[in-house]
Amino acid sequence: MFIQTETTPNPATLKFLPGKVVMPEGTADFRSAETAADASPLAAKLFAVPGITGVFFGYDFITVTKDDAEWQHLKPAVLGTIMEHFMSGAPVMAGASAPAATDHSADEFFDAGDSEIVDTIKELLETRVRPAVAQDGGDITFRGFENGVVYLHMKGACAGCPSSTATLKHGIQNLLKHFVPEVLQVEAI
Repeated sequence: MFIQTETTPNPATLKFLPGKVVMPEGTADFRSAETAADASPLAAKLFAVPGITGVFFGYDFITVTKDDAEWQHLKPAVLGTIMEHFMSGAPVMAGASAPAATDHSADEFFDAGDSEIVDTIKELLETRVRPAVAQDGGDITFRGFENGVVYLHMKGACAGCPSSTATLKHGIQNLLKHFVPEVLQVEAI
């Protein structure tokens, strides 16, 4: 098994490409060993590597975030953990946890009268923003729309990335304002 790695705009995060589907549907973001313990055997194993602070699963990639440890020391252990997991045939997500880890639609907030605007925003995010962000090892999901402000949740390499503010304000905000005049600004939550 050959696992490729790619850098991301976030220097604390590396993207690992195992050459296999990781999450057939949705994504999963783990910010602590406690949240990963029952939800994902693979994430739990990755958090067992000293220095790992975050694990994110996309369709065909895994992004791993570290503390102040050096990648040259962590990368071999992370690669070995991922390889061992996929070679064992164990699931990435624990059976009942998979849908719960990715379904946040109940957390969304917006006025019912804005549903057409929200549908347009979601379509733009799905077709233009998320594919580009996934290339960098992250994901962005819609959380809400209120008083002209779009609220987005940044995950994976995007969470805590030094360039995420620029991406959010100059890239995504400009795109949404261009296509949806009702959008005044974009905020991360």
